[in-house]
Amino acid sequence: MIHYDYIVIGAGSAGCVVANRLTEDCETTVLLLEAGNPDTKPEIHIPLECTHLPGTEVDWGYFSEPEPYLNERRIFCPRGKVLGGSSSINFLVYIRGNPHDYDHWQELGNPGWSYQDVLPYFKKSEHQQRGSDPYHGVDGELSVTDVASPAPISQHFIDTAITLGYDYNPDFNGKQQEGVGPIQLTVKDGKRHSAAVAFLVPILDRPNLTVQTGALVTRLLFEGNHTVGVEYLYEGTLHQVRVNQEVILSAGSFDSPKLLMLSGIGDAAQLQAMEIPVVVDLPGVGQNLQDHILIPVSYEATQDLQTAATSNGIAEAGLFVHSKINQGIAPDLELIFGPILFAPPGYPNSGIGFTGIVALVHPENVGSVSLRSRDPKDAPVIRLNYLQSQSDLQKFVAGVKLMRHLFQTSAFDEFRGREVSPGADVQSDDTLAAYVRENCGTVFHPIGTCKMGTDPMAVVDSQLRVRGVEGLRVVDASIMPTLNTGHTNAPTIMIGEKAADLIKVARLKSQSC
Repeated sequence: MIHYDYIVIGAGSAGCVVANRLTEDCETTVLLLEAGNPDTKPEIHIPLECTHLPGTEVDWGYFSEPEPYLNERRIFCPRGKVLGGSSSINFLVYIRGNPHDYDHWQELGNPGWSYQDVLPYFKKSEHQQRGSDPYHGVDGELSVTDVASPAPISQHFIDTAITLGYDYNPDFNGKQQEGVGPIQLTVKDGKRHSAAVAFLVPILDRPNLTVQTGALVTRLLFEGNHTVGVEYLYEGTLHQVRVNQEVILSAGSFDSPKLLMLSGIGDAAQLQAMEIPVVVDLPGVGQNLQDHILIPVSYEATQDLQTAATSNGIAEAGLFVHSKINQGIAPDLELIFGPILFAPPGYPNSGIGFTGIVALVHPENVGSVSLRSRDPKDAPVIRLNYLQSQSDLQKFVAGVKLMRHLFQTSAFDEFRGREVSPGADVQSDDTLAAYVRENCGTVFHPIGTCKMGTDPMAVVDSQLRVRGVEGLRVVDASIMPTLNTGHTNAPTIMIGEKAADLIKVARLKSQSC
């Protein structure tokens, strides 16, 4: 049977980074397994095509269960099923979050995860178009750039917010986060710079790296409490492969807990009910699911907004702000502006228009991921519990009002046509709340289902090692104990960077013994 030093499951934002960093040592062999196919679909690499990727063959196409607080709607939950994972289908926004987010992780019992601890890893990955400074690096693989040809209306959004009293902030990843300013994207030479393009493609010729696409991992293999390999399905045949050092699980916030449970790590009672032999009783596996939520405020435009540049995504400017309901340190609302029509139902729409996305960056919803069956090909059961909190609904209503107020200023008179959503007849707090319940959706940022910590529901420790077993780590957004104030692609890449160093240190210690 073939042996590798490390097996990485999932070639997404974290998995590509880990595979890159571990194979820097030519003596270290790595097998990278990805259930999806190579990223050859042309639309992946055209930033403006990002809205057309969810629901295609490069997306797992998951849906939540009927949501009890959303009139029993099922929420579409896209996840990348392709080299690069969700970094190959996301909306390309590079926003790390608030420094307090990471300080809070450390306060929850995770030493080494404060903002000052993780900042060097953000900088390590980054090739910042604007140059190096205390918050940014230029020697990394990931290209972070300004929008190449922003539509003039995007500057109107920024100028209007400043007129209304908000601070101008040229860098949401710099000294402060609050305020209004331009958004940066993961784009290089006019094309999407996914984790696969940035970290994997340049190293495919390394002889110590093996990449296998179309490989659905069905279970982890154990001897006692030691991880010894994985089983995966490829072209209808089951294969087993052994590991010498560690298995790195980077399948994301839906599929990492799913694979742990299929392998006997999870809540013992639930596993036994499905006749899955229990390896470790870890009740936190699949719990603590959190996600950012959005609602659009969109208008038809009365003129061409000059948005023909395919190198642009759909987001060009943003505003981080505290709602009047928020008592926290970090902002609780992110307003994202784009010169496209993005309205219910389904959000991407044809026609000329502009949209302000109101995103709740610290919602109180906590959901779960569980097994639908013992069949690895079955989608997991996803419960999001959006808007279980009345204060979340109130914050959304406040955010919609703020966005409307901004769009109703004289600066938008020359562009503003009919209000598409919520619509001119939706004015009262009650009708706005009903609009939110009927139309809110995911920002594609699920986290937390294998959270790190020290409490009884923690799945991994601060070294990202799965509790109760040896030779197994989880390295993806599922280890985040709480949501960050922003977007999750940049933090997930950071997690991959930090994890690679943790793994290297552990190997050196084992060799010295």
